[in-house]
Amino acid sequence: MSTPKHFLTLGNLTSEEFRGIINRAIELKKLQREGVSHSRYPGKVLAMIFAKASTRTRVSFEVGMRQLGGSALFLSAADTQLGRGEPIEDTARVLSSMVDLVMIRTHQHASVERFAQYSSVPVINGLTDDFHPCQLLADMQTWFEHRGDIRGRRVVWLGDGNNMCHSYINAARLLDFELVVACPPGYEPDGGLVAANRDRVRIADNPEDAVQGADLLVTDVWASMGQEDEQQARTAAMAPYQLNRNLLDQAATDALYMHCLPAHRDEEISSDLMAEPNTVIWDEAENRLHAQKALIEFLLG
Repeated sequence: MSTPKHFLTLGNLTSEEFRGIINRAIELKKLQREGVSHSRYPGKVLAMIFAKASTRTRVSFEVGMRQLGGSALFLSAADTQLGRGEPIEDTARVLSSMVDLVMIRTHQHASVERFAQYSSVPVINGLTDDFHPCQLLADMQTWFEHRGDIRGRRVVWLGDGNNMCHSYINAARLLDFELVVACPPGYEPDGGLVAANRDRVRIADNPEDAVQGADLLVTDVWASMGQEDEQQARTAAMAPYQLNRNLLDQAATDALYMHCLPAHRDEEISSDLMAEPNTVIWDEAENRLHAQKALIEFLLG
């Protein structure tokens, strides 16, 4: 039996594969808008394991599989033996013998890696505490749709050096753009990941300096799931890093800004930017559907 392709981080892709998925996602979006069927996988089943709640991840994968002709099976932690202490490798062996793909949204990245090690079908990381690669597919699709290739552009990440930030670091390496991470001291992304990509990534603690001439500004919530008890301290530290009109006005004149949602208005992003009629944030959210369909095609072949 051949080893299945997995999508645990963007590092599982080459630069060419990443661009290929983006371009296919744009094609699939066009086909759907035109009402052209792309039901390539009748009978295929995606199992979705959720240890962390989600709106966009569940809906986009479930609808995406239906549009591709297959179906999706939702499993919460309470619905599986994983919630009762079954070893990950046992669940992986059994579940992958019955379905065609597995998507996992959970806390520890090592859990997804271990599941993939014992799975006989492709495994997709729907989010872990360390990485969120599916969101980057949608973000980059959105950029390519509006501005073309991102090679050589400057992207600024504002706020917490979290799982989204880590995936932006991986994207910078694969798509050859400059990434400036503007974050308060103590909230930097993983030092090893930054060091391994120091030719593409730098850390800045002054947000106004960081955004000068930037082509894309990106942010995320300041306290992720499981960090709610840190909300007050994080809000105080990150207030200067809010994505707002002042920072946007210091970026390039045609700069875009993104947020993976859900957004806390007037915390990490100002209400007026969320209400801006020309924002691409809603395109970015919709593109989870199209990018993930392209990913599923890539993994299933």
